[in-house]
Amino acid sequence: MAPPACPGAPDAPASETPDRAPVLRAGSTLRQQRALVTGANSGIGRAVALELARAGCDVVINYISDEPAAQSLVDQIAGLGRRAIAIKADVSQEDQVISMFARAAETLGPLHIVVSNAGLQRDAPFEQMSLADWNTVLSVNLTGQFLCLREDVRAFTRRGVNPAISAAAGKIICMSSVHQEIPWAGHANYAASKGGVAMLMRSLAQEMAPRRIRVNAIAPGAIRTPINTSAWETPEAYDDLMRLVPYKRIGEPADIGRAAVWLASDAADYVTGATLYVDGGMTLYPGFATGG
Repeated sequence: MAPPACPGAPDAPASETPDRAPVLRAGSTLRQQRALVTGANSGIGRAVALELARAGCDVVINYISDEPAAQSLVDQIAGLGRRAIAIKADVSQEDQVISMFARAAETLGPLHIVVSNAGLQRDAPFEQMSLADWNTVLSVNLTGQFLCLREDVRAFTRRGVNPAISAAAGKIICMSSVHQEIPWAGHANYAASKGGVAMLMRSLAQEMAPRRIRVNAIAPGAIRTPINTSAWETPEAYDDLMRLVPYKRIGEPADIGRAAVWLASDAADYVTGATLYVDGGMTLYPGFATGG
């Protein structure tokens, strides 16, 4: 295996853009590529970072709290033989996002993959929802994606395509939710933010396709993470949840991580502007399986 690029070193000069499907080489899924995952110190983000590392990536771990968890993930990725750094940044703050991307490039080198995963919930019945809770969710879940995607586009456009590394100039994955499709009473701010992510992703994919920058989304369903522990921690809660999941199991964070690896790889090179639902069939409206 070729050694990873030196920190801060640019990619090799790009050659002519390929006009046919890339040739996939065994064992080289994401080798020599560098990824940034926001909100990566726990849950889905952590699993995505680990799966990208297992596929050959060096990884930037973004976090906003729990530095020990972020550093533990850095150490775990190092144990896989890949480089990793942890960078604290609030994705809703423009200056912090710009600084994070600059530090990532200076430390590990130019990025090839960004997974915009950071998100949160502030739930309330609609008439009781405060403006602060509405703004907090939209600023992290939607504006945060805008700020990160803008930095992605700037960097990927400057570099262009290097077919020796990837058929695309860059790969962007927006973490959405089944609630970009399924209404969610009591969570209007969250559902609105994810609906916005869906259209942001599609609009950017349309604009960036001629530059060979691929933009896609993953929409998880019920995943076993700390944010929704109450939905699966008891047998009664789990059984109740399974009424919404035709596949009859809860998703694991690694299910999302493996989907991200595929979307970021040249195996998905002709995929852009798509939302990949990883939900065990939740968006199939299981309440209508027996006639409604």
